Amino acid sequence: MGRYLLRRLLQLVPVFIGTTFLIYWLVWAVPGDPFAGKCGERPCPPGFVAMMTEKFQLDQPLYVQYATYMKNLFQGDFGTTFGNRSINEIIATAYPNTLKLAVVALAIEAIIGLTAGVVTGLRRNGFLDNLVLISTLFLIALPIFVIGFVLQWVLGVQLNIVEPTVSSEMRLSELIVPGFVLGSISMAYIARVARTSISENRRSDYVRTAIAKGLPMRRVVGVHLLRNSLIPVVTLLGTDLGALMGGAIVTEGIFQINGIGRIVYRSIVTKESATVVSIVVILVLVYLLMNLLVDLLYAALDPRIRYE
Repeated sequence: MGRYLLRRLLQLVPVFIGTTFLIYWLVWAVPGDPFAGKCGERPCPPGFVAMMTEKFQLDQPLYVQYATYMKNLFQGDFGTTFGNRSINEIIATAYPNTLKLAVVALAIEAIIGLTAGVVTGLRRNGFLDNLVLISTLFLIALPIFVIGFVLQWVLGVQLNIVEPTVSSEMRLSELIVPGFVLGSISMAYIARVARTSISENRRSDYVRTAIAKGLPMRRVVGVHLLRNSLIPVVTLLGTDLGALMGGAIVTEGIFQINGIGRIVYRSIVTKESATVVSIVVILVLVYLLMNLLVDLLYAALDPRIRYE
């Protein structure tokens, strides 16, 4: 396991460098004036343009800019915006909010999706099975902003059960509805994947053997069937954390959450390329580390998997 972990960590290095360079190139190589709109309706003074060009090395080749950025990044410095605001401070303010929202969404989709998938996988073609299939298809078909606006209007405005927007304190009770909205589509997919996996593994030889030995059904399902059926679900959940954090722009906008989604949107509009690159780099790290964690969990779930 130790050699495998070391090998996987070494594999992450070229993947991280290649991905971040591609992101850096796509963001900074966008055609257009990077100083457009930075000084209001009038063009920026030549002195300001010269100073910013030198500061961000815009007159240097792209690989030189990228090398300087990565050097500062490994020192923990994400740089500054054109307004001379530290990107570290921006991320430190917004990132915990998005992370908290994504964790709540991940917990909701795991609990509800997995429960629905297991129950319907054990009792296929019944009323509950058809209800889950229809409801998950309904969630998949609806855009997230529709689900968000409907739940906000019904639960927050009409019924006054929850607050329509999230306060700056980010209490857990306030994040349940936004978390459900953010994780609704993934929850539907998890329910369907878990249902299919449970249904297929239920007919496996090891399940029939466990039942023939007289093991209680709870143990058959909880120890033998569920453990082997969780691998595709764990894959979805593991890679979904980064997707939830990156896809929180709409949810954060609807419920007025000051997270990285809103920061990315404002940075794209105002052409703050350094902020966009820094946030996406963090999301890349989350994706890579979660993929590594998922691979390690495979061995814990399936004893047939061994890493050398």
